[in-house]
Amino acid sequence: MTSEMQRTTRTERTTLCCSLPVLLLLTGVTARADTPRPNVLVILADDQGWGDLSLHGNRNLETPVLDRLARDGASFDRFFVCPVCSPTRAEFLTGRYFPRGGVRGVSTGNERLDPAEQTIAEIFREAGYRTGIFGKWHNGTQPPYHPNARGFDEFYGFTSGHWGSYWSPFLDRNGRIVQGTGYLTDDLTNHAMEFIRTSGDQPFFCCVSCNIPHSPMQVPDRWWDRHRDAPLLMKHRDPDKENPDHTRAALAMCENIDWNVGRLLNLLEEQHIADRTIVVYFSDNGPNGYRWNGGMKGRKGSVDEGGVRSVLLMRWPGVIVSGRIVKPIAAAIDLLPTLIDLAGIPRSGTRPLDGRSLKPLLTETAPAWPDRMIASSWARQGISVRSQRFRLDPVGRLFDMQRDPGQRQDVADRYPEQVRKLTQYARWYRTSVLKESDVRPPPFSVGHPSGHPAGRLTQLPVRDAVSSGRIVRSSRHPNSSWFGHWTSPNDTIRWSVRVHEAGTYSAELLYACDTDDAGALIRLEARIGDSVHAVQTRAPAHPSEITGADRDRVPRNEGYEKRWGRLPLGTIVLPAGDGTLQLTAPDIPGRQAIDVRLLLLHRTASPEHDGTDGPEHR
Repeated sequence: MTSEMQRTTRTERTTLCCSLPVLLLLTGVTARADTPRPNVLVILADDQGWGDLSLHGNRNLETPVLDRLARDGASFDRFFVCPVCSPTRAEFLTGRYFPRGGVRGVSTGNERLDPAEQTIAEIFREAGYRTGIFGKWHNGTQPPYHPNARGFDEFYGFTSGHWGSYWSPFLDRNGRIVQGTGYLTDDLTNHAMEFIRTSGDQPFFCCVSCNIPHSPMQVPDRWWDRHRDAPLLMKHRDPDKENPDHTRAALAMCENIDWNVGRLLNLLEEQHIADRTIVVYFSDNGPNGYRWNGGMKGRKGSVDEGGVRSVLLMRWPGVIVSGRIVKPIAAAIDLLPTLIDLAGIPRSGTRPLDGRSLKPLLTETAPAWPDRMIASSWARQGISVRSQRFRLDPVGRLFDMQRDPGQRQDVADRYPEQVRKLTQYARWYRTSVLKESDVRPPPFSVGHPSGHPAGRLTQLPVRDAVSSGRIVRSSRHPNSSWFGHWTSPNDTIRWSVRVHEAGTYSAELLYACDTDDAGALIRLEARIGDSVHAVQTRAPAHPSEITGADRDRVPRNEGYEKRWGRLPLGTIVLPAGDGTLQLTAPDIPGRQAIDVRLLLLHRTASPEHDGTDGPEHR
């Protein structure tokens, strides 16, 4: 009997004792038109390490909901993501290694995912699904990179790599700036639950992209009080490196995630849709601190095991075998092909996937599954390659991950053939994958015709700007930062932009200004091609102190937020083309001009239909 016949016979035996959904999935039979397609609920944590769950043996915290999710579904023993946030999200969205989509950083435009890449949301929406994402996006802000332009009907959250305040911050809802309500993770979950409730009979693809345990380390008293003075029963493998209060805050935040996951799962039960909803839970990189992580080497930012190993839980009652522990290695690139395969949805995209469908590992009794290799890379960290048994690190050391999961002993001399195979894969990755991110990132988009109402608004945070003179950024981390100490008329704030559609744009700033500094003349000048357009206004006082410091459980590295006001600048004509948008303050009557967080441009009309005299032009 051939191996192919053996696999076929094995599959047929398995399907005999399965429910109808499993029978349809495993035999390849197309479901009847009246058979509902499964909903998909994806929950993605931010900076939660593999060790930050009690199901993995961590006695420092309790995550009973996620523990139960693992028992009711499948858990992956070795699931790999990227060392940092935006690359993992790009791989989840596309099923392809992140450099293929042009992602090369986490800020200042380098986090943007190539609009030519087909996303998982676009595939599900084309199949008739209602799509929504609630929380952190981190793959581009301005259309065509905005989530509403990438296949998501609904978006509520923030597009940056992190957010400066977790208590009622300003957020983006389908391209509009709105005010959040309460603790951010709870608020995101509330909106996701409303999305699920209002989807009716239409199948949904819902992603809850949590903002925690990423810093700032802010968490409600309900969870912090349990950990504030609690002893750490399990510590990092190098305990002298651990900050106990940072660990306690992270653990408290993970327990908040667990509670919110419980709310989502309870809602599925209340709506009587749990049995036809695929639930996926994973994190985007290793832990954001030195804390217990199973003795693994590396943390967030590292291509070692501890920097890229993540939890992955998947549940679909009656289809995915409950209690299964999946031993073969898998990665974020596998999520797209797996979910569309489980849902029976074809993919129309032509770019080849790097991932493979994990469906056989989830549904079959003894699936044929050949060994594979998975690459991890990040900036100067280099390339690490993982097979089922071995990991090759960027400098050529080989580790037997079965006998030495902590990567303490180099065994390259003992296994030269494994070194050769993994090195060959690293060479392929370097020459065939990394080179795709070598292209210079394009200017920031303004007025892109995305086809979604969100496309009428362009958000240009100062994260994406450069300053000159004595202007100071509020943090060395550009995400969620603002510019201040604007003391000279010669100081500038400048964005490199590409205006896709000529038109008249209403411009305003999110700003703050002390009472004694009111009256600075703020000028926005657009130099697009050979034309120069400008608009200016005086800034009234909008006093605002730094907010959030009193809610931090440990000191932060990132900048703080303020209570921002809105400063209308007027309307400005922008022709199509490449150029710059620049802010100056020609007259500063006080000690300084203003603090600036964000420039908003709202397209109001095309120039030929404007009907107004327009702004200053020279």
